[in-house]
Amino acid sequence: MTTAVDRFRTAVNTRDLSALDDLFTEDIRFYSPVKFTPFEGRPMVLGLFGVLLRTFEDFRYVGEFTGTAQTSVDGAEAPAAVLLFRTTVNGKEIHGIDMVHLAEDGRIKEFTVMVRPQSAVHALGEAVLAGLVADGLVPTE
Repeated sequence: MTTAVDRFRTAVNTRDLSALDDLFTEDIRFYSPVKFTPFEGRPMVLGLFGVLLRTFEDFRYVGEFTGTAQTSVDGAEAPAAVLLFRTTVNGKEIHGIDMVHLAEDGRIKEFTVMVRPQSAVHALGEAVLAGLVADGLVPTE
């Protein structure tokens, strides 16, 4: 059986932003390694993924763990997956993980990204902010 996580990986690997739309709940929350508060709602998270898919160079998933975990919003146990990835942003190699929590209907309701090293976090933050501003998703500061 193909899960939302499988379909998500395929969409990211093929850089198919339109395939992500049905995978996210309306109230999805995206926790970024460079922003304290989450990005909220399907339109904003889809916009963010548009920026990410343009920003990452040579993005690839290199592993996966599945199980259950508490969500950040309500602490409820939910099916979850951890996807390990490697990519490059502006010449900085990034090692990271995507932590994905699923809603009862099987769609993605919560998404948390963690990356290392710190220099890569900084490069990622700058590149993503520039993309968000360019796409009109956040105001210029």
